[in-house]
Amino acid sequence: MSATEEEPISFLRPTTVPRILRVAASPKTVEFDLSRSALIVVDMQNDFLHPEGWFPAKGIDAGPLLGAVPVVGRLTNLLRGLRVPIIWLNWGIRPDCANIPYGVMERGTSYGSKPPGYGDASANGRGRILVKGDWGSQTIDDLTVGDEDLTIYKHRLSGFWDSELDSVLRKKGITTLLFAGVNIDRCVFSTLQDASFLGYDCIMVEDACATSSPDFVVQAVKYLMHMLYGVCTTYENILRGTDGDNTRQVEQH
Repeated sequence: MSATEEEPISFLRPTTVPRILRVAASPKTVEFDLSRSALIVVDMQNDFLHPEGWFPAKGIDAGPLLGAVPVVGRLTNLLRGLRVPIIWLNWGIRPDCANIPYGVMERGTSYGSKPPGYGDASANGRGRILVKGDWGSQTIDDLTVGDEDLTIYKHRLSGFWDSELDSVLRKKGITTLLFAGVNIDRCVFSTLQDASFLGYDCIMVEDACATSSPDFVVQAVKYLMHMLYGVCTTYENILRGTDGDNTRQVEQH
């Protein structure tokens, strides 16, 4: 370049060396690129899981949901060590609920039969229900949010609706999403479905998910996963996959 030439505008973007992981899954073994993957952890937050949170205060048994906590902890530690981005996807609504539809607001109180609801003062005195920045929207203390992890807030069952999630993932060059969290048949599955519709490859880590719904609902979700949306695997399968010859780096030419 001569002294009179200007520096060009660069449309070059960072590239990554593929790191291929093979994992046992159903309906079939799956391969994916760790360098283009992220873990989405859904709704592991105080208002759903803490004994003083919104759901337990409404009489919803958080016990089945808490069973996923240790597995989520191990999974996030494992994937963080493999340099896979961890994204905590929590409910975090506006204080004025200005963008929550009336129908959603009404379902939040079971149509008036079980107040309080979205944005109302919490019965435990710890702020407002599910409001971004308040106690109920924060990830439970039993799980560690790493310094490099991201937290993204949502105001629908699906984390992709009217949020920044898709933009964040696309800037990172992510093409494969692993899913963990609660409830497997509600916010986890809604977010996973939208991810699939948007072109992401989806892996449900089933033992890192939980629900208070009956087991037949979980079986229906797994059936639909196998038929339409991706694959199901477990933490142990991922752990075994990272050991030995199942992980390989691909040289770029």
